[in-house]
Amino acid sequence: MTEPDALLRRVERDGKLLAAVAILVALLVPGGGVQMALAVAGGASISAISYWAIKRGVSGISHAVLVRNARPRTARGLVALIVRYALLAGIAYVMIVRLRLPPVGLLGGASVVPAAAAVELARRRS
Repeated sequence: MTEPDALLRRVERDGKLLAAVAILVALLVPGGGVQMALAVAGGASISAISYWAIKRGVSGISHAVLVRNARPRTARGLVALIVRYALLAGIAYVMIVRLRLPPVGLLGGASVVPAAAAVELARRRS
């Protein structure tokens, strides 16, 4: 396994762990409860989908450039990027407006992947 693969696996593992802890905290703190825990889980799901989309896009571009020695199709990639983020915005809309999940919980859940990356950065610095 290469170093970048191991790094991404650690970030993914830490993200899952932080999501589980955040969901548990949201469930147990006063003012939290089931709705807040569901919101955190929903935000973590949005963050995970976004992470997966970015990872897949970067892998596709690097494969096209490095392995096939081809130029990536910019227009197709741009359309795919716009569609992915429009889908994420739609999912967030449904969670906030239709399911009436607290936006603060969604934001907290969406922060787990960046927090996992920060944990890995702190690990590297020490």
